Amino acid sequence: MRPRTRHSSLARKLVREAALGTALGLGFCLLIVLIDPSHVTSLIAHNAQPRTTAIILASFVVLTFGIGATLSSFVLAPIENH
Repeated sequence: MRPRTRHSSLARKLVREAALGTALGLGFCLLIVLIDPSHVTSLIAHNAQPRTTAIILASFVVLTFGIGATLSSFVLAPIENH
């Protein structure tokens, strides 16, 4: 068995944080649609292609949260090691 290196540990942590950010983004998007503070559901429903619009909205929010969590983990990883 190969010994764990710092790079594999960092990569594993970044993947974990990206998955966490993706899950949080999906939950946030679900909350936006369910609570509907700014009538997002009606805007999607009255669009010409509501399914495509909903998929684009969910993808944007999920990717934004995932990338944000990954980048913040990448920046804060050296601080946690010291």
